[in-house]
Amino acid sequence: MRHILLTLLFIGSSCQLLFAKDGYTVNLKFTDLKDQKVFLAHYYGKPLPTIYKVDSATIDSKGMGVLQTNTKIIGGMYLLILEDNSSYTEFLLDNGQTMDMTITKAKLPLGVTFKNSPENDRFQQYVAFLDKVGKQHRELTESLAGAKTAKDTAVIQDKFRALSVDVSRFRDDYVQKNPNTLLANIFRALETPEVPELKKEDGTIDNDARYRWYKEHYWDNIAFEDERIVYTPLLGNKLQEYFGKLVLAIPDTFNAEADALIKKARASREVFKYVVHWITTYAQESDIMGMDAVFVHIVENYYMKGEAYWLSSGTLEKYVERARSIAPNVIGNIAPELKLQQMDGKEVSLHNVDAKYTLVVFWSPDCGHCEEEIPRIDSAIKAEGLYKKGMKVIGVNIDRETEKWQRIIKNKNLDNWIHLYDPERKSDFRAKYDVYGTPSVYLLDGKKIIRGKKLDHQNMLTVIEILEGKVSSKN
Repeated sequence: MRHILLTLLFIGSSCQLLFAKDGYTVNLKFTDLKDQKVFLAHYYGKPLPTIYKVDSATIDSKGMGVLQTNTKIIGGMYLLILEDNSSYTEFLLDNGQTMDMTITKAKLPLGVTFKNSPENDRFQQYVAFLDKVGKQHRELTESLAGAKTAKDTAVIQDKFRALSVDVSRFRDDYVQKNPNTLLANIFRALETPEVPELKKEDGTIDNDARYRWYKEHYWDNIAFEDERIVYTPLLGNKLQEYFGKLVLAIPDTFNAEADALIKKARASREVFKYVVHWITTYAQESDIMGMDAVFVHIVENYYMKGEAYWLSSGTLEKYVERARSIAPNVIGNIAPELKLQQMDGKEVSLHNVDAKYTLVVFWSPDCGHCEEEIPRIDSAIKAEGLYKKGMKVIGVNIDRETEKWQRIIKNKNLDNWIHLYDPERKSDFRAKYDVYGTPSVYLLDGKKIIRGKKLDHQNMLTVIEILEGKVSSKN
């Protein structure tokens, strides 16, 4: 489902009323629909904005229905979704508001009029304006495809720029006439900071300085004090762009940026909750190596300090337990000691294995993916000559079974590996290394510091190349 407000981003309330009660009353009147259910929904980040249905009403035989609650709500951009789940319209709703909507299904998302909601009247004017601009944009796109000369192309591109100026002018005019409204705050946030033409001493454009300026001013137009922005698609998309494109995915850097943004978000209790939850989910779901350290940082500095007020005690404890299980094996820490047995019963200490790099591979003889990936790891190491350069591989059988384990070692020619297991379960390797799936691969340097985790045969080599590059640059 594409939302109206952000459809045309490429080109381009607090109504100051005191309401007597919490909740809302929205009287619905359809001109061409009856005997159906409709739904009230809002946006929320996860980390990308997701639509959540929160209420419903039945439209009777006369096309009438009511959405109503006395429970306090967060205002924002809401959606009225029809029973087919494809027809909808967006509108603005505040806590304590009472208004009427007259809707023509055949014209959705247009074809909606309001009573007792001036800001929605203005919002509908914007929607109609965007619809007009969208048609012009499509016509110009068709013309551009048929342009035969550079002159024709330049003329069309000028018209594109003019459309963008029209949209910006519409928004700027609205903000000036209706300051501090939700729609004004959304319009301000949609404006991209205009980066100055920063130059180096030799007069050339300084792109690094321009990038830093843009990042420093990225959040300038966000009304963090307005809790209603959490119920729009705006904040989640801004967070996704900022942390996905502008912030380096290096734990220390990411954590510093996250802390700075969370400090801004404290302007509103709900915005603080949204931003902390968003960053937590982003770090938890990321497949970028090292982001688990960000998850630990957020839990330790916010959840464990009693600031995650929205969580039940049971859910909070799950986050804390997860962070504690990850914390010992984040990148940059010394790898937890393991004392495991070889097949002959001889004990081997991980910290006593002398190697420039140590690859620790937790795997199971019953894991089909392990049987495919482990020979690839071995082949990659041999192809790069890493065994000769001082790498050692410790293969840890996470099961107690030995017959199939030995058979695979022989069939896959894993003679270069140090093969260990823990038949009496004394080492607690699962907790120390967060082993809940196989294969689980860690790369340690000569000091047994974790330099990579959750690796495969390809990114393992990439990490080593980076480390070798760092070593070379220092010498």
